[in-house]
Amino acid sequence: MTVRLVVAVDGPAAAGKGTLARALAEALGLPYLDTGLLYRAVGRRMLDAGLAASEDAGPIAQALVPADLERTDLRTPEVDRAASLVASQPAVRSALLDFQRGFGARHGAVLDGRDIGTVIFPDAPVKLFITASTRARAERRWRQIGGDVALSENVRIAAIEAVEAELQARDEADSAREVAPLRPATDAVEIDTDQLDAQAVLQEALRIVHERTAEHARTAAIS
Repeated sequence: MTVRLVVAVDGPAAAGKGTLARALAEALGLPYLDTGLLYRAVGRRMLDAGLAASEDAGPIAQALVPADLERTDLRTPEVDRAASLVASQPAVRSALLDFQRGFGARHGAVLDGRDIGTVIFPDAPVKLFITASTRARAERRWRQIGGDVALSENVRIAAIEAVEAELQARDEADSAREVAPLRPATDAVEIDTDQLDAQAVLQEALRIVHERTAEHARTAAIS
């Protein structure tokens, strides 16, 4: 039986895991799934329905359709907060679990999120945990949401600090939740992206993928 390669890419918001996962998928010829979009889409639909994200989001998660993932308003601070709240609900995670596992199992995949290596694919042969300082992540997220580099330095710094506070709150909520908290898998390889550009991160990740898949193949052959 052919074993499908699954690469789990986890880490906090704006650490660069999405950029890496997309590039990895292309380099390896694998499908890519941004699992965070699933929770963002659920949070967005809760907000659209006038519901607090802390309310039961299970029914909305069950009714999610592919078009929900294509919306252009899924990466705002408001949706960040909503996504973190709905992601802490067991009913939501249960509703989305089979979707994620099925996606990876069909043809192999690169999946990024916060619990891919710990919950969704705990047996994945390659697990990466992408991290960076909160300030670096805040600057990236600020640019991502359209931050104006022409602003005066004081205004720009204040705006970035506001984003940084949002990220810190998100990190705390994601790490403290009882269901699938944000944490690296015990066998994940951590990559700090503070001082690395996207190409350097990709090259390091590919090195790890080739190393881990070779180890996995040797172990399988022995057993």
